[in-house]
Amino acid sequence: MSIKLGVHAGPQDLPMDDLKRLWKQADEAGFHWISVWDHFYANPLERRENTCFEAVAAMATLAAVTSRARVGCLVFCTLFRNPGLLAKAAITVDHISGGRCELGLGGGWFEEEFREFGYGFPPLKERLDQMEEAVQIIKSLFEEPVTNFTGKYYNVQGAVCGPKPVNDRLPIWIGGRGPKRTPRMAAQYADGFNLPYVSPAEFRERMEQLELACDRLGRDPAGIARSVNLHFLMAADEAGAKRARERLEKITPDRRQGALTGTAQEVIDRIGEYMEAGAEGLNIAFRAPIDWEAFEAYIENVLPVFHRPA
Repeated sequence: MSIKLGVHAGPQDLPMDDLKRLWKQADEAGFHWISVWDHFYANPLERRENTCFEAVAAMATLAAVTSRARVGCLVFCTLFRNPGLLAKAAITVDHISGGRCELGLGGGWFEEEFREFGYGFPPLKERLDQMEEAVQIIKSLFEEPVTNFTGKYYNVQGAVCGPKPVNDRLPIWIGGRGPKRTPRMAAQYADGFNLPYVSPAEFRERMEQLELACDRLGRDPAGIARSVNLHFLMAADEAGAKRARERLEKITPDRRQGALTGTAQEVIDRIGEYMEAGAEGLNIAFRAPIDWEAFEAYIENVLPVFHRPA
């Protein structure tokens, strides 16, 4: 059995020392992927004062304290940063990591952080329109000697991006649960497509939509990596399982199917369902407090089933 297992640890509700401990442990264990997410407020929003670190700086720190895993963000909200700035930041992280960076992009959804940090909250279509312009600019800055782009939201003329990515290509991921436009943008521009907190059935549906979009665009869908993020609620013992079930009830109903729960064997079986649905990568997402014993049990009992640490 083979699937690329990863860790998705948003920089929220945890001190930086705990985040670095988690990232280092995942890297040393041999996980393929480690990523952060991009918010100004912790999600779910309980208190605005709760810890929530900025994603570019967090991703750079992740790159600096690891040495083997791919380093990503699932996903940057493209409206929060000028696309040229984000491209430069991603390439900087790529060089910090020695060529391990991958860039995830999305349209954003968290209304409170949009409005309260001064971004307004454009309608969904407008957010996706702006995202589509941004991904074209970023892709060009990664790959072309000079970037010229004229759109509704951005006007970039004569931009030269140096240095280029370490390995000449910095993979771009499109992330989101939208049924139509998101798969189409992934098919048109991306190297990878990520879905957050969905069941195996919904994952399969989106993969079918991705393949239809590729067919319309004349692209080979085999060239697009596919991954899923899942809440990590596995437990090392029955007491931990009870706590995990209580935490699962606090997750919104539309995302409860997108979780790994129960014993190691139950988790192994569930991962198999995602593999059958077409997942090539699976990232476990952490919310505070971290159950360190459960994470160690996952490393010991689940990780070796699917791939050997490097």
